[in-house]
Amino acid sequence: MDRLKGKNALITGGTTGIGLETARQFVQEGARVAVTGTNPATLEAARRQLGSSVMVIPSDAGDVSAQEKLAHIVGEAFGRLDVLFVNAGIVDMRPAGKWDEAAFDRSININFKGPFFLIQALLGRFANPASIVLNASVNAHIGMPNTAVYGASKAALLSLARTLSGELISRGIRVNAVSPGPVSTPLYGKLGLAEADLKTVAASIQNQVPAGRFGNPAEIAKAVVFLASDEASFTVGSELLIDGGMSTL
Repeated sequence: MDRLKGKNALITGGTTGIGLETARQFVQEGARVAVTGTNPATLEAARRQLGSSVMVIPSDAGDVSAQEKLAHIVGEAFGRLDVLFVNAGIVDMRPAGKWDEAAFDRSININFKGPFFLIQALLGRFANPASIVLNASVNAHIGMPNTAVYGASKAALLSLARTLSGELISRGIRVNAVSPGPVSTPLYGKLGLAEADLKTVAASIQNQVPAGRFGNPAEIAKAVVFLASDEASFTVGSELLIDGGMSTL
């Protein structure tokens, strides 16, 4: 239980779902952890659940100007950063004809633009060696209706895992990605659907998963722990698909 002992880690979107469970596992593995979020209620809940040893930082993943501020806070607290898990994201599902520029920009800003500029802001603070893990999605691989913008934003993250790996590996920074399939998290509850419609959507998605179920956050978090740890020291520019066979069977 000490695979991350002595490491300093930042998890964006770490107050619910996959991010919160990853924070728990990081702490159990010996890391010093900071998490971010925007919702005051979930920020406070995370403080209670994770304990006083974890920094809980209000920060908007889609605000480019906030990324330098976050990097400064983390740098002041930790001195150096060993692990970054870029987890914050949104799912906005709508037909192609229903998008407007504001909604498009919001998805891209939170899922890709903000993460890119956070990594940029942290470049001078990463340790050598260090690990960056990007939370992408199975939707970067499959043609699911109504996910054009979401899938594109996650495909951009996968491209970033490869291109930044080539650029940063000489500095000892590994960049990898996890691509979850459907996971039981509060994310789906943010789609703005009525309860009955949400159940219909969930059932439709589950029917596309050969494993016959949604994943759970702990299954994704375990993969992130591996990629963050020294066990993955030869894993560079890779993607771990954790989707119950959705993209391959």
